[in-house]
Amino acid sequence: MVSKNSVKNSGSATSRLKLKKQFSISQLALILILVVAIAISAVPGYVSGKWSWADLPKVANIKQLQNIRKAGLSIHSWSTLEQREVSIGGNKWLYQIMQPPGQSFVELLLMPQNYYKNHPQVEWVDLDGIERWTTDSHKTLQLSVAEGESKTVSAQFFRAWNRSTFVVVQWYAWPGGGNYSPFSWFLADQWAQLHRQRASWIAVSLKIPVDPLASVESTETLAKSLAQTVQTTLEKKILTKRQ
Repeated sequence: MVSKNSVKNSGSATSRLKLKKQFSISQLALILILVVAIAISAVPGYVSGKWSWADLPKVANIKQLQNIRKAGLSIHSWSTLEQREVSIGGNKWLYQIMQPPGQSFVELLLMPQNYYKNHPQVEWVDLDGIERWTTDSHKTLQLSVAEGESKTVSAQFFRAWNRSTFVVVQWYAWPGGGNYSPFSWFLADQWAQLHRQRASWIAVSLKIPVDPLASVESTETLAKSLAQTVQTTLEKKILTKRQ
């Protein structure tokens, strides 16, 4: 007899495989676009001998990013119940317990870029090690960016449990976009550097307690709504500031 856990693990593996294939195609397309853009931009510099992008540009809003862990993130209509700086995997995060309207509480973890040479390093692995949770229902959620733009943020979503059950949404937020993959940030940052700018980033992990018997669809709707609020707040208050 096939156990429920075997079926669950099989379904999770299939979902991950589909996501991996979709991401590989997206990766290839982005790489091709970036290579063409770099080549077009590099020709004038190569001919003249002036390589304007040889030195890494500074991050314009680095002070706002550095201040997040101490000042915290204020979200309209959300109450902050607890706030402190925590160390996870050798990195310092802002940890906040917050209460959105109509919700008991959520846990928000933010790790902002702290230096202009810092880059994402798959911080999700560090969080997995701390939580030691079992997960399923993995998929990608699409969040919107600033009003008037067609770009989206690709965040990873999954259900997790140890002593309690949660749904988790994780992504790297940067000006005008975001993704759960460090490689996607690299492409965005390379594109920004062509214009002597940078894609400053913040690692975001949103953990929402849910009923163990609740449907994945209903918890997904809740998670997407709350994650969208966090993304919008980061864009307005931190990421687009002084860029």
